[in-house]
Amino acid sequence: MITDGRLLADCRRMVTLLENDLRARTDSVDELRTRLRAEWSQARAAGRTDKAYEDWREDPITQAAVAWVLGCVFVRFCEDNRLYEVPLLSGPGPLRAIAQDHRLAWLAERPSAGDREWLLEVFRRYAELPGTCEIFSDRNPIWHLAPTDDGAAELVQLWWALKDDGAELVHDFWDPHRRTDLLGRIHDALAPGELADITRMLGDLYQDVSDSAKEHYALLQTPQFVESFILDRTLNPALDTFDLKHFRMIDPACGSGHFLLGAFPRLLAAWLEARPGADPRELAASALESIYGVDVNPFAVAIARFRLLVAAMTVSGVQRLADAPAFPIQVAVGDSMLRGTRPGQMLKLSEADDPLLRHRYPTEDGDRADEYLTAGRYHAVVGNPPYITVKDPALNRAYRARFKDTCHRQYSTAVPFMERFFDLAIEPRGGGPAGFVGMITANSFMKREFGKKLIETYLPSKALTHVIDTSGAYIPGHGTPTVILLARNRRPDASSPVRAVLSIRGEPGRPTDPAKGKVWSSIENMIEFPGEENQYVSIVDLPREQLGTEH
Repeated sequence: MITDGRLLADCRRMVTLLENDLRARTDSVDELRTRLRAEWSQARAAGRTDKAYEDWREDPITQAAVAWVLGCVFVRFCEDNRLYEVPLLSGPGPLRAIAQDHRLAWLAERPSAGDREWLLEVFRRYAELPGTCEIFSDRNPIWHLAPTDDGAAELVQLWWALKDDGAELVHDFWDPHRRTDLLGRIHDALAPGELADITRMLGDLYQDVSDSAKEHYALLQTPQFVESFILDRTLNPALDTFDLKHFRMIDPACGSGHFLLGAFPRLLAAWLEARPGADPRELAASALESIYGVDVNPFAVAIARFRLLVAAMTVSGVQRLADAPAFPIQVAVGDSMLRGTRPGQMLKLSEADDPLLRHRYPTEDGDRADEYLTAGRYHAVVGNPPYITVKDPALNRAYRARFKDTCHRQYSTAVPFMERFFDLAIEPRGGGPAGFVGMITANSFMKREFGKKLIETYLPSKALTHVIDTSGAYIPGHGTPTVILLARNRRPDASSPVRAVLSIRGEPGRPTDPAKGKVWSSIENMIEFPGEENQYVSIVDLPREQLGTEH
């Protein structure tokens, strides 16, 4: 069983060790130093960054350190759960010794090789499998920046560590929730949150393994009860509205994939109803064909891909990676503010005559991100976008130039992301239905000057259906006051009100179960009843024009 606290502590220590190791190696190895400086120069010339080289270099160093650690975590999860038949890193019981023997035999045939080359060999073997080829693709940072043999040896030793009794591994990744019976698998898939829990620890690990990455990427996991609340009011009605065969949903700031994992069992249930006798593998593939995600963070995307793979294998009854089909896992690395198209635009942003838009880092999936971020393509757009101030002046200017209708003064990224969510949703065609949009975001745009354009000009042009003040609810990890917005991507009916949940009083204390907190329970239980009020929230239907004038 996985011991989350010990695993996090050891992985944080290892990330710091590898960051120091990689920093020294990029200073001492001419080829690495030259290549990184060239990438930095290209990014500066394209207007992608204004940072000095030493400051800019920290991001690829952290990306690589985290990728090496998480790459080993993926391998260990697969080994311990018998998804891969040959233990290469470690494993419980006799698997540890077998893995050590494989390493020694491989190194004996290559006297000049060390643990860096051995770990790369392990990753190559997983890159050759249909199920994990995307996770270990050539875009993964492990292929672009590697530690010294000494640094890699420390990483190898981590997975060999035994408890004080000398009999059990410190880190055992066996997952007792993996089912072998079809009915049990389908039940797990349809039970809210259970399927996501299988690999949620990877998302928890990703969020906290690096303080610098957490700050840079605004890493924040969406609790399952919040994700479920939003999907209930976006994905579910979208499935009732649009043709399942051509259905598409996206999270353009998907992080480690919580909304994508939440969407999978709902889409699977729809396909089970449509094709009750179909092969579970085909049903899983059909559900995955509707799911898209993009994130700027490469190791977040790797986790999202892995979680979707494990979910698909679980419900399909596939016990080994070698037997897994090439499931259509459509998650790409890219900047959703720069890739794809805007409404009414024929050319991709990256095809425009602009060096910034043509620039790509080695870890980015440029063409795929452009395809996934095509405007007006999705029946449901959901997520929990980052809400930070962009510190790199070059990116700040780039976002402002592309989202000038909403970016104002010292804007938060919540502002352009809100516009981007609507960009991606289907617009009504010939009287047809509009796409559904749902997000949880910071409510600061409602209180500060940078939200002026958004509130007075942009949002009044969209059919907001719900504005839900969640600032009083206890939502783990969300120290910033938040609001949930639900909408359709169409012009509003001026006569239709907007359902609003207004905060009266915050949570009286930290609840044992955040999903059952006083404020959150009030929101869930009362939202369908305008006029209802208790000591925590009130439910009202506001005249639409009131939202565009109050600030």
